[in-house]
Amino acid sequence: MNKNHFLSIAILSAAGVISYSSPVLADEITCRSTLGSITVDNVRVPSGATCILSQTKVKGNIKVESNATLRASKVNVNGNIQAEYAKNVVVDSSSVIGGNIEIDESEAATIVNSRINEDLEFDENSANLVARGNTIGGNLEAFKNTGGLAIINNRINGNLQCKENRTAPRGRGNIVKGNKEDQCSRL
Repeated sequence: MNKNHFLSIAILSAAGVISYSSPVLADEITCRSTLGSITVDNVRVPSGATCILSQTKVKGNIKVESNATLRASKVNVNGNIQAEYAKNVVVDSSSVIGGNIEIDESEAATIVNSRINEDLEFDENSANLVARGNTIGGNLEAFKNTGGLAIINNRINGNLQCKENRTAPRGRGNIVKGNKEDQCSRL
């Protein structure tokens, strides 16, 4: 390369014409109170906090941490809602979830009158769980829960799978395109 070529690169770089790609990091909102009708990238509900989302649009995911509570009403989430060791998760009022709702090793959860494009999973939770009036694009899976589980009037495009829950899940009126399996075979 000649001197003029290097000089051109130096001038263009200084002017900001040449750019270098760098990873784009999504912004994450830490929610300890109420978020209304706004759009955010990702939401994190930190340990012990309570977050109320009302008509909030989340372009990414919601993560609910240990002993935290999420109350989401009329939300639109492009990604997933993931709760691990959470105190309580409530999703209702025509909320739309583009991915999964996963409630693992938590206490209570109530998922009502919402659309979940992929799976709804309840795994090893210790308090009352409710899935009522939802449209689920994938499976509803409930494994090893101990606080009671009601599965009522859901439309499930995949399977309804329930294993090793104490007590056995109760429910009625579920329309399942796949299979109703194990403890949920009669729901």
